[in-house]
Amino acid sequence: MDHGWVVVARMPDARAAHGGGDVIGQTHPLLRTWRHGRSPPPIFCPPPPCHTGLGNLASARAIATAHRLLATVEPGCGNETNPSTMANSASGMAVNDECKLKFQDLKSKRSFRFITFKIDEHTQQVVVDRLGKPGDTYDDFTASMPDSECRYAVFDFDFTTDENCQKSKIFFISWSPDTSRVRSKMLYASSKDRFKRELDGIQLELQATDPSEMSMDIVKARAL
Repeated sequence: MDHGWVVVARMPDARAAHGGGDVIGQTHPLLRTWRHGRSPPPIFCPPPPCHTGLGNLASARAIATAHRLLATVEPGCGNETNPSTMANSASGMAVNDECKLKFQDLKSKRSFRFITFKIDEHTQQVVVDRLGKPGDTYDDFTASMPDSECRYAVFDFDFTTDENCQKSKIFFISWSPDTSRVRSKMLYASSKDRFKRELDGIQLELQATDPSEMSMDIVKARAL
């Protein structure tokens, strides 16, 4: 049954089956399908009127109804509900360990000027996309952002305060250009908070849909 639907239901009470009681009403069978980790929403059969002496017939009708309902949910169609996808939609994509390791290197060792991250829809997780060299500039960072794809990024920004003190702050930047796919925008938006929590040490955040929204002037103003 690895490649077929499996129907799970509680069997009717023996007394109901032999006595002709309201079989479906007494059992309230929960019908589920499961294939490759996917399941549609639970389907409950409402209790029909009681028909004395028709317990076995009611059971047969319940099973036939279940098969008809399950036949409407086909593998790969939009009616499926993948439990892992539901969890990801609620709490965000999983985060590849390399993302946290590289971020720690940026924060504690300053091994990188910036890191960009992307969502790998095949593996359903956030992964490292690109590592910026320590000598890279902010212009190098903005040039690395794709025109039509969403990204997350962290940038280690060095600046001088009005008191002439050298400081640095780590920005988290959520890049979601208007030309990117709607599905991609939704995935990145729903996964952002979960991903940020994995990166301990972020100090400031920017959200941008075009380059002007993350210009150097805006970054400086936020840092100061």
